[in-house]
This record gives sequence, C-alpha cells and structure tokens, in this order.
Amino acid sequence: MTTTSTVAAGRRGPALVVLCFVQFMLVLDDTVVSVALSSLRDDLGFSAAGLTWVVNAYFVAFGGLLLLFGRAADLFGRRRVFLSGVALFGAASLVCGIAQEPWQLVAGRFAQGTGAAMASPAALALITLLFPGSEERARALGIWGGIAGLGGTAGLVISGALTGLASWRWIFLINLPIAVAALALLPRLVAESRAGRPGRVDVPGAVLGTGALVSLVYGLLQTADSGWGDIAAVGPLVLAGALAASFVAVEARAAEPLVPLSFLAVRIRAVANCASLLFSAAFFAMAFLLMVHLQTVLGYPPLRAGLAYMPYAAGMLTGLWFSSRAVIRFGMRRTLVAAFLIGAVGLLLLAGVAPGDDYATVVLPGMLVTSLGCGLGNPALAIGAVEGTTEQDAGLGSAILSSVQQVGGAVGVAVLVALAAGRAQDADPSEGFSLALTIAAALLAFGALLVAALLGKGSRA
Repeated sequence: MTTTSTVAAGRRGPALVVLCFVQFMLVLDDTVVSVALSSLRDDLGFSAAGLTWVVNAYFVAFGGLLLLFGRAADLFGRRRVFLSGVALFGAASLVCGIAQEPWQLVAGRFAQGTGAAMASPAALALITLLFPGSEERARALGIWGGIAGLGGTAGLVISGALTGLASWRWIFLINLPIAVAALALLPRLVAESRAGRPGRVDVPGAVLGTGALVSLVYGLLQTADSGWGDIAAVGPLVLAGALAASFVAVEARAAEPLVPLSFLAVRIRAVANCASLLFSAAFFAMAFLLMVHLQTVLGYPPLRAGLAYMPYAAGMLTGLWFSSRAVIRFGMRRTLVAAFLIGAVGLLLLAGVAPGDDYATVVLPGMLVTSLGCGLGNPALAIGAVEGTTEQDAGLGSAILSSVQQVGGAVGVAVLVALAAGRAQDADPSEGFSLALTIAAALLAFGALLVAALLGKGSRA
C-alpha cells in the first residue's frame, strides 16, 4: 500500500493548495445562493416552498452522507473518493448553471451536496496524513480550517457581486475551473491511501447513520419553514432520534462498526466536536441573519450587501494566521477559549446594529471582531477533531467533524432564524435580529466554558 505520508515533501505544499481550494469551493456553495434567491425565483418560476429547496437540497445531501463517504474513503481509497466527489460536484455545478426548470436546479444542488460529502472528508483525511508531525499538521490544518471558514463568508460576497453584475448562473459555473484543475493536478501530487488492514462497510450502520443524519438535517430545515409544531418538522426529528438510537445499539455490537464508539472516547476529539456544534450554530446563523438584515433593514442592494461583507475576510485571514501558531504555543484549550470569547463579543456588537446606523462606525467593528474569532476558532477545532487519527481512521475523523459542522449550521439557522422571525412579528426586525445574535453570543460563551472545563490545561494538538 502507498500512503500519502510518503509523498515527497516538495509536493505537499502544492497538494495542500489544491485541497484547500476545493474545500473553499464546497463550503462556499453552502451560502452562495443566499443573495441570488430572488433572481432564481423570478427567472425559473420557483414557488415559495420550492425555493427553499435550492438551499436545503445541498444541506441534506452534504450533511447526511458525510459519515458514509468518510468511512468509504478509509476503506476504498481517499484519493479515489475525493476525485470522484470533485468530478460529481463539477458536473452538478454545470447542471445548476444551465438549469431551465426548478426541478433541474434542485436535482443539481442535491448532486452537488453528494459530491461535497464525498470530497470534503477525504480532503481533510489526506491533509492529516500528508503532514504527520504535530506542528506541521497544526499549520496545515490551520490553513485548511481557515480557508474553509472563509468559504462560507465568501459565498455571500461572491453571490452578491455575480448576481448584481452578471447572472445568478455564474455562482455555479465558477466552480468548474476549480474542479477541472483539482482533477488534473491532484493525481500528480498525492498517492493513493487507504486503511492498512482490509475491512468492509458496516451496511446496517451506514443505513442507520445516514438515515439519522438526513432525517435530522431535513427536520431542522423544515422547522424554519413550518415551525416546531408542524408534523413536517417534528416527524423527521422523531425519526432521526429513533434511527440514532438504533445506530448506537448496532454499532456497539458490530465487528467492524462504521463509527467505533472508542473513537469518540478520546477527550480532545469529543470536546472539539461538541464545541464545533456550538461554533457552527452561532456562525451559520450570524451569516444568514446579517445578510438579511443588511438588505431588508439597512436597505443595501445585493451588490452593496456583498461588498459590505468583504472586510469579514480580512478578519478571518488574520485569525487564520494566528490560529495554528496559538495552538502550538499556547495549547488547544487557551486558543479555543479565546476564539469563542472573541466571537461572542463580536456577535454582541453586531446585535446592536439598528436602522440608520453607520456602516463604518457600527457594522464594521462588530464584523471585524466576529470574523477574528471565527478565523481563530475554525482551524483549532479541525486540529482537535482529528487529533491522533491514523491511516485506519483519518477519513472517519474528518467525516465526523464535517457532519457536526453541517448539523450545527442547520440547527443554528433553524432555531435562531425562527426566533428572530417570531420576535420581529411581535416587535420589529431589528429586535428579532438582536435577540438571535445575543443568543448566538451566549452559545459561544457556553462553548468557551465547555472547553475550559473539559480540556486539560496542557491540551495541545
């Protein structure tokens, strides 16, 4: 077996660049349609209910299939699964870009999510194995985690710019050059790798785990449309709980489980994943709510709203630069506590944004502080989530982290957007926005307490 850890050192840098660009593209498509939804509705004739599936189809496929494909990458080859996912994602992006009917765009988005679920955990696993030393792995994962976080914000900027200056179709077609470049370059840079001992896919675990994730993500997304009391939301959530309980019971008895329960017994991994759930919930909701607030309350057109987000990238990149260095110098615990608290302060600043407020003196400071916390935290969480993984389980560790982030994002958007909408009906949109971001800040503060309490003072990656 050839392993990625034996790849020549001179190729590891270019390989990291390719893998990071692909991850940027995958995360970007989480949010890239947000600003373009009204244009999509007008051009393709979407109904109000159908339009939500332009967003939801990607979330359901991406979040629901991660565990299955993460484990498949370990067993059948990480490079093979990664390249297959990129090829599917690129083809699906083309389908979305030339879609003439609503069902074609929704089908393309589901296929995009499936390709992302294949490529994302395989990419993180490849990076983990390319850089086996603790400090070099921390730096590489710091870059990867920061670029991934930047992709979510860039989606809003790019969507606003392309929709305002050209056409919504280009938000999908811009994926094609990245996909083609990755398919051409990566086979020359990274050797194939898979688990060192033969194994097989745990079919019952795969069916139950995938079903639980798909049902959970679908149910959470439905709550944003129909509310928590509607059977369309409650039914999938109840089903998700039942499937998850069955999954745990099956995995405890399986000879080769999809997710060995011992894998999550490593404290730093367990804490990193729990913290990622809170982190993703807060920041996904913030990105959605702030973009809506800029357009509907502050009156920014799509292009201006996208440009208003650009300074967020500067804060993200600054946090990215500090993150891996902070983990190496100060340890995981201090770095994550600082990231969560900085993010919480930024969200509280943004919660005070009201109609008529000046962008430079009110919106921008909160945005910069929030983005600094996000950039500092994302890489550190990735480092903790794959701590100690090997050739046997690197894909699994990557898939669990990605699944947690997707579920956390779905929870954050479903719960906090619903709270904001409910408060806005009783008062005004600014009060709903403020309430939701204040709760998001509280989630980050709780995350800081969780990390401080559960990680040892010397915890390092």
